[in-house]
Amino acid sequence: MTLAQAHARLTAPGAPFETVQVMVRGQATVVWKHVPATAAEAFARARTHGAREFLVYGQECVSYDAFARAALAVAARLAGRGLQKGDRVALVMRNLPEWPVVFMGALLAGAIAVPLNAWWTGTELAYAILDSGARFVFADAERLARLADLPPAQVFVTRAANAPAGVTVLEDVIGTPGHWADLPEGVMPDVPLSPEDDATIFYTSGTTGAPKGALGTHRSLTTNIFAAPFPRRAMRCGVAMR
Repeated sequence: MTLAQAHARLTAPGAPFETVQVMVRGQATVVWKHVPATAAEAFARARTHGAREFLVYGQECVSYDAFARAALAVAARLAGRGLQKGDRVALVMRNLPEWPVVFMGALLAGAIAVPLNAWWTGTELAYAILDSGARFVFADAERLARLADLPPAQVFVTRAANAPAGVTVLEDVIGTPGHWADLPEGVMPDVPLSPEDDATIFYTSGTTGAPKGALGTHRSLTTNIFAAPFPRRAMRCGVAMR
């Protein structure tokens, strides 16, 4: 079949990738009907996988439930520190298990997550932290060491042998990945979220000038959950859908 025929079959009423038309910020937009409305809804669905393996980092294995407990603990700590809906939370770390925990915890608390390039220099990182107006910064020890002149913010560090004075050690909040399953079950923050709420700021490369922060919404974030596995080409080639 053609790509158009495969697309039509996959998105037809009653199909797994059914599409509908909704108004998004005043514009008629075709969206997937069954996409989670917000990151919080995606989080709630994912947590139902319980003890199944969620992520692996070297010898560290984290289940869906353990991840959820850690993310909710981060959300609670941010709320306790006075975070308000729309505040920016910068992530300045490489691909560690703590990264998705902070990312999701920030979103659940109503923040806008600002993931920054772990390869950037201290000057580049400091620029984006200041430009985004980040109120909170979560960094690993290597990235934090680059930020000698960190703009004013509440700072958390992970995987640090000796944390600088005034910096909160993330392990004091959630422990190490192997102990996340022992954290309290946690409760979902009472923060109203909608699909069109801003959720992320990702920075451009800045090859011809200073990087620019690009806003993304909860809808754009959760839509990627369906975009990655959308099997249009596979179906065209006769691969059965599961």
